[in-house]
Amino acid sequence: MSDHQDSPAAAFPYPKDFTENWLKIATRSQQLIGDFLQHNESFMKEAQLDPLNLSRAFLDMTNRLMANPQKFVESQVSLWQDYMKLWQSASLRALGHDTAPVIEPEKGDKRFRDKEWTENQVFDFIKQSYLLSSRWLRNTVAQTEGLDEHEAKKLDFYTRQFIDALSPTNFALTNPEVLKKTIETGGENLVKGLENLLADLERGKGRLAIRQTDLDAFKIGENIATTPGKVVFRNELIELIQYAPTTKTVYETPLLIIPPWINKYYILDLKPENSLIKWLVDQGYTTFVISWRNVDESMAETTLDDYMLKGAVAAMDAVKKATGEEQVSVIGYCIGGTLLAATLAYLAAKGKAGRIAAATFLVAQVDFSEAGELKLFIDEEQLAAMEKMMAEKGYHDGHAMATTFNMLRSNDLIWSFVVNNYLMGKDPFPFDLLYWNSDSTRVPRAAHEFYLREMYQKNNLVKPGGITLGGVPIDLHQVTVPTYIQAAETDHICPYPSVYKATQLYGGERRFVLAGSGHIAGVVNPPAAKKYHYYTNDALPATAEEWLIEATQHKGSWWPDWHHWNAPRCGQKVPARTPGDGKLKPLEDAPGSYVKVRYS
Repeated sequence: MSDHQDSPAAAFPYPKDFTENWLKIATRSQQLIGDFLQHNESFMKEAQLDPLNLSRAFLDMTNRLMANPQKFVESQVSLWQDYMKLWQSASLRALGHDTAPVIEPEKGDKRFRDKEWTENQVFDFIKQSYLLSSRWLRNTVAQTEGLDEHEAKKLDFYTRQFIDALSPTNFALTNPEVLKKTIETGGENLVKGLENLLADLERGKGRLAIRQTDLDAFKIGENIATTPGKVVFRNELIELIQYAPTTKTVYETPLLIIPPWINKYYILDLKPENSLIKWLVDQGYTTFVISWRNVDESMAETTLDDYMLKGAVAAMDAVKKATGEEQVSVIGYCIGGTLLAATLAYLAAKGKAGRIAAATFLVAQVDFSEAGELKLFIDEEQLAAMEKMMAEKGYHDGHAMATTFNMLRSNDLIWSFVVNNYLMGKDPFPFDLLYWNSDSTRVPRAAHEFYLREMYQKNNLVKPGGITLGGVPIDLHQVTVPTYIQAAETDHICPYPSVYKATQLYGGERRFVLAGSGHIAGVVNPPAAKKYHYYTNDALPATAEEWLIEATQHKGSWWPDWHHWNAPRCGQKVPARTPGDGKLKPLEDAPGSYVKVRYS
């Protein structure tokens, strides 16, 4: 390499630009701090010091560690030994020897993909040092004796959040990609990153609203949620969309989808190639979907009873008016499936179970005893803090809920965008799924409080008569309609062992299918994509683990399996129904108005 190439000027060709950019950064940083303090003055006065109730948990862990000093010393020695191995490996590599890594990133960890993390000795050492410390810290927490199960899981979760935040990829001076970009642009990337940060703070009105995608690249009804249809019913809580047929004949029994109200229905209709709604229409189903209202403070007292009666039941009544059919096949997705289960029990108690031809549950929990990491946010102290905030606003803010879900995959959904937007100075890439993910919804205080306390915390839905909805004690054991229960293998929101528990509650014919991937991709997996896999097993033993041992794996999407199961329960073929043919006349084109309400 020539002297010129080795010189600082060659490595850093824009010293004047760099100096000017650092002055811009200093000025913008001052503005940033001022804006943040101004926007958050009232919040900081009212904020709790420990809203997540972490201090007590970590203090308890520390006390238990100190109560067994020998084990703690052994843990320290183990870390020291790992570092000695790393130092030895690094020293040998510096002398020109080939050495195997002491530790490598876990499968699926995308943070260290840049070749510099492996080829550059300094960055490789930083990476391995971080991974060793991370492993040691998690092991130390996991091996602390005497913690109850909830506290242990909570400590592990927030330890992971701490570890993820301190990744060397998240800092400009320890990220080779950022350093390279900074040198190439004379620091312009950091100036652009600060502009992105200021824009996100302004958009969030002081709250850091990290952009995960280009928010201007999508418009609902134009290039997202475009399956043709009409809104045929509306009340204060829902709009009901009936989709236009694409086949000359359709199944006699219509199909109703109850999506979750904690986010928007169009996850099932992002674009034609991956739209479950379009695929259902193309299979010959007269398809309806509920579009929930994005509530404001005026709906604070809306209850879960309202979601059942003015939502699910009202939609079933509207489908009957639109088609003339008494029966309907119903799909409930996530919390929409939880509501569907309660609605089936309600109808059974009312002697109206015959209205349901078949019920499908997509990644939906009804037994919350093993509900996964979301339960970590629902201990008494956190619930009390959440209820206080909801009492003031009248609703649970969708942004807070989105942050909770993002924390479950913080490296992918938080820190990757911190690096891309603020350190690299790039704009996020247009991505329909992440546009939907950022389109958060509010949930009424009364309904959300009941759901969290009675279902998540007390698990009363599985207890006969444990909750009452619509004046009826709910007993899931009275559900005897045919049920198709789908779960996702790596679902971090509704873990498949938790979803499986429903098979032991319902009577009647039941089928359980386990799809590959997670909470979203495990559901939205069109056959044409030829991705992932799914498992089937006609037997329904006591646990999901037993079920999986004897299950058969199939390649591709589970959608055709569901169609093969559902179609025989939907009667004969009849001439296709166009929205407006029945007693309900179109109010407006799909996707309607409720789905377009977006709060900053």
